[in-house]
Amino acid sequence: MTSGIEATFARLESAYASGRTRPLAWRRAQLDALRRMVNDHRSDLVAAIRADLGKPAAETMLTELNLIAAETRFVRDHLRAWTRRRPVAMPLALQPAAGWTVAEPKGVTLIIAPWNYPALLLLEPLADALAAGNAVCLKPSELAPRTSALIARLVPRYLDPDAVAVVEGGAAQTGMLLAQPFDHVFYTGGERVGRIVMKAAAEHLTPVTLELGGKSPVFVDGTCDLAVAARRIAWGRFTNAGQTCVAPDYVLATPDVAHRLAERIAVAVHEFYGEDPRRSPNYGRIVNDRHVDRLCGLLPAGTVPAPASARPVSPLVKAASVFGAAADMVGRRLGMGGGASRAADPRAADPAGRVVCGGVVDRETRYVAPTVLFGTSPDAPVMREEIFGPILPILVVRDADAAIRFINARPRPLAAYVFSRDRATRLAFERRTSSGALGFGLPLGHLMSARLPFGGVGASGMGAYHGKTGFDTFSHMKTVTVKPSHPDTLRLVYPPFDAVTRRVIRLLRRLG
Repeated sequence: MTSGIEATFARLESAYASGRTRPLAWRRAQLDALRRMVNDHRSDLVAAIRADLGKPAAETMLTELNLIAAETRFVRDHLRAWTRRRPVAMPLALQPAAGWTVAEPKGVTLIIAPWNYPALLLLEPLADALAAGNAVCLKPSELAPRTSALIARLVPRYLDPDAVAVVEGGAAQTGMLLAQPFDHVFYTGGERVGRIVMKAAAEHLTPVTLELGGKSPVFVDGTCDLAVAARRIAWGRFTNAGQTCVAPDYVLATPDVAHRLAERIAVAVHEFYGEDPRRSPNYGRIVNDRHVDRLCGLLPAGTVPAPASARPVSPLVKAASVFGAAADMVGRRLGMGGGASRAADPRAADPAGRVVCGGVVDRETRYVAPTVLFGTSPDAPVMREEIFGPILPILVVRDADAAIRFINARPRPLAAYVFSRDRATRLAFERRTSSGALGFGLPLGHLMSARLPFGGVGASGMGAYHGKTGFDTFSHMKTVTVKPSHPDTLRLVYPPFDAVTRRVIRLLRRLG
């Protein structure tokens, strides 16, 4: 296998060295072929992703295939402008002279994709890498085996097989790939593997882009339209069964809206997926048994019933109002600390909080119901790691200032979302918090735009892509300078540094 991976790398390196990937005609042809591949095999990709993740067809179209097509079209349409020379003014000391920057490909690049969006997060960065003129090695996730196998079959049929390759396999194959001296490594996934990727890349001084994750917070106060906020939060959290890196991970709500928000999110779940989401064709599944078991460990004790029937939502929504007043009281008392109460309902002894809706797991079918928790403690297991599943804890905080302190006390997230109409509150989040992206009234929005950079900060990642930013990520911005031989004005500053030379240098300092 090692020799096979080395041979694949050598083939890509030879193709890049030949210069075949640099012409704009080649880049456009590859981008056209990539878009054609996705369009020709939409039904095949939908079926493969559904087999791997149980994802509804419409959701796959909206959140994966349409975005790949849009990215390829956008970068293709802007290639000529992005590859032009960009003139830069030269300092007076060097005149007459000219300077410019020009984007050149980095070389042979490696893209390692995760399982949660197995087509999007492999093929969208591929579009950016091809637009920049690179040879590319693709490593799809082995946890989405049907999608991986399909892409491995399609790519050599549509794209230049000498310059674009697919390597399937697990951790062993990824390790072998990382041992090769790629010119750029692009990784999307978890923080633990991100550290491994970065360490391996450091052996070759290879630059990396890491798209990781983290706990993306949501703040909600009483100035927003609560019904709209609840629907959008529910959509962002439960799309792809919560397996989205920028999904709302937990909610910080002020006491005046916290319990009503929990109820309304439960209502939104009922509207989206019906009385029993397990029977809904619009709701996905967890990727494997290990992740189902992990999510079970984040739920309150005793809230996972036998899988024979799912818990109805609507009776719980009615029951939620019973403990709403208690939540308000506790939130007012504890808001100064920036956290929430494990005792938001006096009867809720579990630090994970009380189940407002969901809490149902069917391990056999990898089903975890859309679950809303209320009265969660900041120290609960569900708050110690990125959930990456359909569980949404709601914590009570006094105000926006308490929420900002809560967020800033934790690693910087990949995204943060604010539902507030108050201008001062929005400005405070923009100026006082740091995250890969910030959305006012809209979760996931930046993920779906080719015109906005997508990336993390700190533990949530480094570097970004999408559109021009993606083109820049896979390009080296080369500086070019030129100065004519005559007149040789540099004679004025050549050694020896006599009195005339020193006067010229002082003059240049004043003019500069």
